[in-house]
Amino acid sequence: MVKPAQILDNLETVIKGKRSQLELLLLSILAGGHSLLEDVPGVGKTTLAKALATTFAGDFRRVQFTPDLLPTDILGSSIYSPKSGEFNFKPGPIFSHVVLADEINRASPRTQSALLEAMSEGQVTTEGNTVKLPDPFIVIATQNPVEFHGTYPLPEAQLDRFMVRFTMGYPGSDAELEMLTGQRESHPLSALKSVATFEDLKAMRTEVRKVNVSEDISRYILALIRSTREEPRFKLGSSPRGSLALYKACQAKAFFEDRDFVTPDDVKFLANPVLAHRIILETKTRYSGDTAESILNEMMNRLAVPA
Repeated sequence: MVKPAQILDNLETVIKGKRSQLELLLLSILAGGHSLLEDVPGVGKTTLAKALATTFAGDFRRVQFTPDLLPTDILGSSIYSPKSGEFNFKPGPIFSHVVLADEINRASPRTQSALLEAMSEGQVTTEGNTVKLPDPFIVIATQNPVEFHGTYPLPEAQLDRFMVRFTMGYPGSDAELEMLTGQRESHPLSALKSVATFEDLKAMRTEVRKVNVSEDISRYILALIRSTREEPRFKLGSSPRGSLALYKACQAKAFFEDRDFVTPDDVKFLANPVLAHRIILETKTRYSGDTAESILNEMMNRLAVPA
């Protein structure tokens, strides 16, 4: 079986100097989740999604979200055939292994919601028919910061479907210099090779689910989740889907590090990327300068760590 580190190394030949972000993306995929990349334009979000699909030799489709995009533009629709006199369903771009929902917060909430069933159930319902999506099915969504013009904040129900949220950030000086010289003659994507298949990914996901999570670690996760619901600076704490996501992501982290058990450090490493986007701050807190990430860090420092 291919090792997760081999996949990570392959992605790093295209995305320079972002190993921690690549690891978060891979952990989300190993745990069966979807990822939300929030950052300014031009830092490699689209390139990362393309590199992932190439690494697994899978289908890749990109959907550019715009205010006039309709749900049928994503899901597909029935087209009338004059020859047969019947309507035939033409699948939309969502019927791919890897779907890049680019600038998802530029589309209207109605169109954003077209992804909800697909991300949760691995299927879509259109025109009264339920159609299964490819397995595995991976959504990588990008969004610009909500302060940018022409953006619609993602609703809580949509955010809750993403296992992790993270930012790419600007590359370091050395990485950006390597990027400039490396693209002098061709784009690194053109030379990227496949190192795994989606059958390999399904096999790895099976192994991830076998990773042991002790009762003490489970209680540690739940204590953190309950703290988010009781925190007065939070208007909305984490949902039960958040606790499940953190549990599965920790299993993936242990598997990635070739362990068959989860440690408290796995929980600490993943608490912010898995939980912060599921939390809504009270208005007063939002303007005080505190962030969900900083408050979560406080909570982690206060919680008793299992022996």
